[in-house]
Amino acid sequence: MSSSDRDSALLLRAAVMGALNAASRASGRGAVVLVDGPSGAGKSSLADLLVAEWPTPDVPQLVRMDDLYPGWSGLDAASQSLGRELLSPLKAGLPGGWRRWNWAAGASGDWNVVDPARPLIVEGCGTLARANAPLADLGIWLDADDVLRKDRALARDGLSFETHWDQWQSDFERYVDREHPRDNAGLILDVTTWSLGAGPALV
Repeated sequence: MSSSDRDSALLLRAAVMGALNAASRASGRGAVVLVDGPSGAGKSSLADLLVAEWPTPDVPQLVRMDDLYPGWSGLDAASQSLGRELLSPLKAGLPGGWRRWNWAAGASGDWNVVDPARPLIVEGCGTLARANAPLADLGIWLDADDVLRKDRALARDGLSFETHWDQWQSDFERYVDREHPRDNAGLILDVTTWSLGAGPALV
């Protein structure tokens, strides 16, 4: 890793850890962090970093929006179910949950319960909708160069994403125009030159 890469990683860690410490102190329950941004920006990798470097003894629960989308046209449906079934109950101090989408079968799968006493990180497109953002302690938006992030996403997911890229990008742009998720974030990071890997997510 070059010195500039190391500097970028240190800046990223310092910025995020400072915000997470503030969120943890402000919350009487498990802190909730939402990570949003376009495909290939590095959301999955950032979420993995947050889990690894979380500043309290409780290891955060991690939910990836890829597991909620009901198919390639399911961005809005997943964003809404995130708020309704997971974030709203947690805000009230109650267990929340989410239903996994079985991509291979094209059908809903198992129901997963989330403990309100433990921290939670949710990463993926659609997390910072206007209805969702107030239900979290911290919202993070990632910016990245369009060409770079497309290259990252297609290198990660290959043909499965390439054939759906235009449809997904169109749905995401409509979501951004309607919900203004970047404005709903408490922390905005441009990670174009930062050393965030592609991560295991689909989108």
